[in-house]
Amino acid sequence: MSVAQQINDLREEGQELHKTLLTIPDDQWNRPTPFKDRTVNWVVQHLHDADRWAYHSITDPDGFRAWVKNRNRVAEEQEKLTGPELRERWIEYLDELCNQLTKVNPDLRAPWFGPDMGIRMMATARQMETWSHGQDIYDLFEVPRQNSDRIKNICHIGVRTYGWTFVNRQLEIPHPTPFVHLTSPSGNTWTWGEASADEFVKGDAVEFAHVVTQGRNIQDVSLEVKGKNASSWMAIAQCFAGPPETPPEPGHRAWKYY
Repeated sequence: MSVAQQINDLREEGQELHKTLLTIPDDQWNRPTPFKDRTVNWVVQHLHDADRWAYHSITDPDGFRAWVKNRNRVAEEQEKLTGPELRERWIEYLDELCNQLTKVNPDLRAPWFGPDMGIRMMATARQMETWSHGQDIYDLFEVPRQNSDRIKNICHIGVRTYGWTFVNRQLEIPHPTPFVHLTSPSGNTWTWGEASADEFVKGDAVEFAHVVTQGRNIQDVSLEVKGKNASSWMAIAQCFAGPPETPPEPGHRAWKYY
């Protein structure tokens, strides 16, 4: 997949979430979502802040590195908006981020709070977070979600971070890496790794994306998981950066519509 396509996938992910946010009444933005009881306002603010940081990272890498050294300023420099005003500011900034991603050198290694990221990974990471936090809002209002095959980008991150899931917890990476066989929303088949009858994860791509982004407990999806390595991975899978996080308890986010 080209970098341009991944950037377009990020843009479309934001547009889909924006359509849903347009349906939320103004007095519902302070309702707590299933994500740590953080409100709709918090979720959209979080996405907006990360998009702004990503924008400055690719347009002024040196300035970003200097800025991030003073982590206290991160909280101080948030744009404190709420409700519809926040919604529109977020989507405008996300659109501009996508525009800038198409203009910069595709070989750029953009600075971030962890390791530097390539433009392809920056776009996919922003899509992953937009999709996963968007699910917090879909789950809160029990709004059915129409997923598309652009979710493959998120599944790919999930597979690529197999080792990270264990290293982040100071655990030895178990080998071999499980084979992953998923069915896309359109019915296509996606696979990663070498076919194995002993170590694998098989099933619905959307459910896999939910597990690796910690939107669902593995017990609340119908994925077929076989093997010690695969089972250990799916119990703690974490495809995002930051300290180790615990997946939701079984049943906490088991709403059937995705």
